[in-house]
Amino acid sequence: MSPDPLLELLRAKARLSNDELAELLSLSEKSVCEKIAAWENEGVILGYHAVVNAERAGELNVRAFIEVKVTPERGGGFDRLALRIARFDQVVSCYLASGGYDLMVVVEGTDLREVARFVSERLSTLDGVLSTATHFQLKTYKQNGFLFEGEAGVERLAVSP
Repeated sequence: MSPDPLLELLRAKARLSNDELAELLSLSEKSVCEKIAAWENEGVILGYHAVVNAERAGELNVRAFIEVKVTPERGGGFDRLALRIARFDQVVSCYLASGGYDLMVVVEGTDLREVARFVSERLSTLDGVLSTATHFQLKTYKQNGFLFEGEAGVERLAVSP
């Protein structure tokens, strides 16, 4: 099933007014308002946010991607432990993943030591967590569809025979 054009437009440009959305999609403003309200009530739309270049905004937080191997629970699989992990304040995102680990957890802290303390004292001590591997974010090139560096400085890679 292809995504609704209104939903796609909201993903890309959530700051547009309902009137602007309606005009772009040849809909009535009332129908746009009703669709958005229904999606918010149904939990389809969970919130709205800006994509911020933290470096340019002067934010010094550290972000880490943590691979977590867990023991699935009988009758619940990964869900209960994943939701427990997701509720920690330091956790920005938590995903069930395929591959060599079960969960991908994105964590933010004020510095490397804060993230390390979270992993060693809170995350890895949970019953069911078998192992973790932490990868620190060094630089952002693209986030949620937005490039962080201007394309003027981007050069094509040389093709060699």
